[in-house]
Amino acid sequence: MESKAKRRVATENGDTGEDLVLATLIRNGDDLGPIVRHAFEMGRPESLLHQLKHVVKKKEVEIEELCKTHYEEFILAVDELRGVLVDAEELKGELSSDNFKLQEVGSALLIKLEELLESYSIKKNVTEAIKMSKNCVQVLELCVKFNKHISEGQFYPALKTLDLIEKNYLQNIPVRAVRMIVEKRIPIIKLHIEKKVTSQFNEWLVHIRSSAKDIGQTAIGHAASARQRDEEMLELQRKAEEQNISGLGDFAYTLDVEEIDEESILKVDLTPLYRAYHIQSCLGIQEQFWEYYYRNRLLQLNSDLQISSAQPFVESHQIFLAQIAGYFIVEDRVLRTAGGLLLAEQVEKMWDTAIAKMKSVLEEQFSHMNSATHLLLVKDYVALLGSTLRQYGYEVGPLLETLDKSRDKYHELLLEECRQQIANVIASDTYEQMVLKKDTDYESVVLSFNLQTSDITPAFPYIAPFSSTVPDACRIVRSFIKGCVDYLSHGAHTNFYDVVRKYLDKLLIDVLNEVILNTIQNGNIGVSQAMQIAANISALERACDFFLRHAAQLCGIPIRSVERPQACLTAKVVLKTSRDEAYHALLNLMNKKLDQFMALTENISWTLEEPPQNGNDYINEVVIYLDTLLSTAQQILPLDALYKVGNGALDHISNSIVSAFLSDSVKRFNANAVMGINNDLKMLESFADEKFHSTGLSEIYKGGSFRGCLIEARQLINLLSSSQPESFMNPVIREKNYNALDYKKVSSICEKFKDSTDGIFGSLSNRNNKQSGRKKSLDMLKKRLKDFN
Repeated sequence: MESKAKRRVATENGDTGEDLVLATLIRNGDDLGPIVRHAFEMGRPESLLHQLKHVVKKKEVEIEELCKTHYEEFILAVDELRGVLVDAEELKGELSSDNFKLQEVGSALLIKLEELLESYSIKKNVTEAIKMSKNCVQVLELCVKFNKHISEGQFYPALKTLDLIEKNYLQNIPVRAVRMIVEKRIPIIKLHIEKKVTSQFNEWLVHIRSSAKDIGQTAIGHAASARQRDEEMLELQRKAEEQNISGLGDFAYTLDVEEIDEESILKVDLTPLYRAYHIQSCLGIQEQFWEYYYRNRLLQLNSDLQISSAQPFVESHQIFLAQIAGYFIVEDRVLRTAGGLLLAEQVEKMWDTAIAKMKSVLEEQFSHMNSATHLLLVKDYVALLGSTLRQYGYEVGPLLETLDKSRDKYHELLLEECRQQIANVIASDTYEQMVLKKDTDYESVVLSFNLQTSDITPAFPYIAPFSSTVPDACRIVRSFIKGCVDYLSHGAHTNFYDVVRKYLDKLLIDVLNEVILNTIQNGNIGVSQAMQIAANISALERACDFFLRHAAQLCGIPIRSVERPQACLTAKVVLKTSRDEAYHALLNLMNKKLDQFMALTENISWTLEEPPQNGNDYINEVVIYLDTLLSTAQQILPLDALYKVGNGALDHISNSIVSAFLSDSVKRFNANAVMGINNDLKMLESFADEKFHSTGLSEIYKGGSFRGCLIEARQLINLLSSSQPESFMNPVIREKNYNALDYKKVSSICEKFKDSTDGIFGSLSNRNNKQSGRKKSLDMLKKRLKDFN
């Protein structure tokens, strides 16, 4: 009810809700635009206009009420305002007067001010012009400086100048034409610099490739010198150890090692490369330069790895390998000093390529080589190459393994060369004992190969027990050992003594021993040659210890480690067997010669009428030959060999005497013939005893003698000369006096022993009763031997 009453009062007062809203908006100072727009959009502007008029009337009423309320105060305010108006007019007049005066005074100043501003403007323009001129002058000066650098080939300062122009001056060049010219020329100039630098770099590539050979040869030469110094130091160390071991006291040694700067030796000028790389980096194309460098160097490497067919590899291998060494020394220097131009992976890839190619080339060339010297020459230079490049961090193991694979091929060639040399030495040997006239000859021939049989230096001239074959063969073997060590040293394996020893045994057994055996077995030698060969083999046996020590010395093995009994060469045993073969051949040849003398027994008269006063003629020749034979053997053969020769000769003579009785040419013989043979045998026995004592054999073989070799002949002669031959059948007597005789031989010989009264034996059988009793005893022996047989 109250709300309805209020709405009615508002209506009566003429205030609708819309009027109230409009009045509120006006009072608050809000924007009436939306309401006006809305009224026009709704098509009711009259209503809005009516409302506005209503609000205006209402405000007028409020103003009128307000004026009524404050009328007196308003009148006072108006009066005051009129008073202020009068004062304002007076002030206005004064201001006008002052302004006129000011205008009069300021006109001249304004003119001056305008002149001053114009001067300032001119000054500013001049300043700007000077600044622009200076910029242009500086740019032009830099351009002149740049041109000078370009003309002098100083590209890095030129690029720095160009960079300064581009960064600091180009955008500040006031003259558009100049700026455009400079902007246009900068890329062209950079391209020109790039081409010039690339051209210089290409020239450096050609130069460094041509210099690589000299670089490699210098580095390899330095490695060879270092190796030689190391070997000298090891030799001094070995001598010091031997001095200490032998009890000669401390042995001090020093080795001066010259410090050599690698940079001063290897003339590697990388300045053009550094300059090119730096300039390319300044141009911002370093990655392109990386690729360009790597591609061109790889092309050079592939070209260097091609071997020339115009000359043998043995003549060109040093240039080939030195070129590769120089190449990788340069690449190592570039890798270490060029600041990222080359990557380690790229160098490793190039090295792998080179290793694969070098292995292929070496394997092929080694397969075609037929000279150990050539193969060793190439191997040694390859080893020096490996030693050189190992210092620069390259992995050279595969290369050294390739050398190791050719080891057997090299030693086959070396063995064949030694075989030919040894065969020539033996073929040209005169088999005469060497005569050494002075101590230097003795040292070079005997002492140097451990061939002496005594530590006492002999008187000169000295007649050696061996011929020229021995020292010549020893030199060949020594050279072979050095060849083995030279090939195996500085390779993939450091401990190669066992390999050298294996090949040394192979040389001594399969080459030296085989050639000697062939010489013995071919049947073209005589007694003196066979004896000399046996003496030579004995000397070579002694030299085996020297060969082993020499091999150990060259391999850096302590000498004491090879002086143990179990460390001896197998060849020493084999040579001993060959020496026995030589003795056997000597005995056979000697027996053949003795057979020639013993054949003279056919000239003996087996039915002499009278007892001979002396021996037969043949025995003198036999004794002379034996004396010569044993005297020679005493000079050149060991005593045990001399004993074998003496025993063999006398034993063969004894058998020959027995065989003479058994010969079919001897139909019968008598006691006088037996007496003659007895005289011969006594002469032989006397000779045997004298030689056994004069040669010194009696001091060694105290239980033996040469006489014992004649025992069969002596017992046979004793039996035939015995007064009771039938005692032979007595076992006790036979064992004591006739133990060397054979039943069948005695039976056959006794059948030929005739002593008849009417024949050849007649004079002998009728001399006395004693002889008659011996004849009966002999007949009894014959009968019993027949029964026994």
